Amino acid sequence: METKTSTIVPTQDNIDSAKLSENLGDFVVKFWGVRGSVPTPGKETVRYGGNTSCIEMQIAGKRLIFDGGTGMRELGKELMQETPVEAYIFFTHYHWDHIQGFPLFAPAFTKGNCFHIYGAIPPEGESMKQHFIDRVLHYNSPVPLTGMQADLRFYELQHGQKMMLHGIEIETGSLNHPNTAMGYRVTWNGRSAVYCSDTEHFPDGLDKSVVSLARDADVLIYDAMYTDDEYHNPKSPKVGWGHSTWQEAIKVGKAAGVKRVVIFHHEPTHSDDFLDRMAEQVKETFPMAVMAKEGLVLPVGI
Repeated sequence: METKTSTIVPTQDNIDSAKLSENLGDFVVKFWGVRGSVPTPGKETVRYGGNTSCIEMQIAGKRLIFDGGTGMRELGKELMQETPVEAYIFFTHYHWDHIQGFPLFAPAFTKGNCFHIYGAIPPEGESMKQHFIDRVLHYNSPVPLTGMQADLRFYELQHGQKMMLHGIEIETGSLNHPNTAMGYRVTWNGRSAVYCSDTEHFPDGLDKSVVSLARDADVLIYDAMYTDDEYHNPKSPKVGWGHSTWQEAIKVGKAAGVKRVVIFHHEPTHSDDFLDRMAEQVKETFPMAVMAKEGLVLPVGI
């Protein structure tokens, strides 16, 4: 099935259309996989998509890829039309739904391509490179490691670190998730996009790390896997599972002064119709919020 692309563009009268056209492509976020935990193909997830987490930021001619869920396979099909490719891949953590697309990422099997791979070393890991080979490209992968012909370069990040990448500032922060996870703030030319998935809010107040990372951002992409009712359901509570709710996403967005909140990491059982109803509630609470969908292209800071 061909992925449909939709673009959200501001409609304020004071935005000059020529300037918008000129700047639209210099900092955009593209959504390739927006589902949490497990892929959910089928007729009930067509509009929002069933692929797991993978987003791409295109910034001043550079490609930054965040997480390698099954959406990464679709991204790889596009990149194969543009070889040779150099891109920068950042992992929040290494649970299956965030890595399972990489062994099927076609550009990694093409000689001449180069991928810079960033992430934190997990608590039991020896190095980023060794962990990636053992856990992401291990013997359960459908394709042997020897097939990876691209140049793969590995870099280790610390929580709370800042780095520069060709004039793009990358800031990391800690997320509340089993086995830890890392959030990212990407800033270029005075504009910022923040990616916080997977994370669980705290019962006694906002997560200061997330609020700090999201401060005054143009876009906050936040793990809003559940509704508050689902999270606190007495028969099947989701407390301690490492994920948050759309209501908490809005709280963080308002506290941090975020311009646009993206509801991300949709629960596998949430159908298109369910998410449509959720979208109406989200919009009533925070008009500048948007539901993540596969194919969505979101310009940053215009």
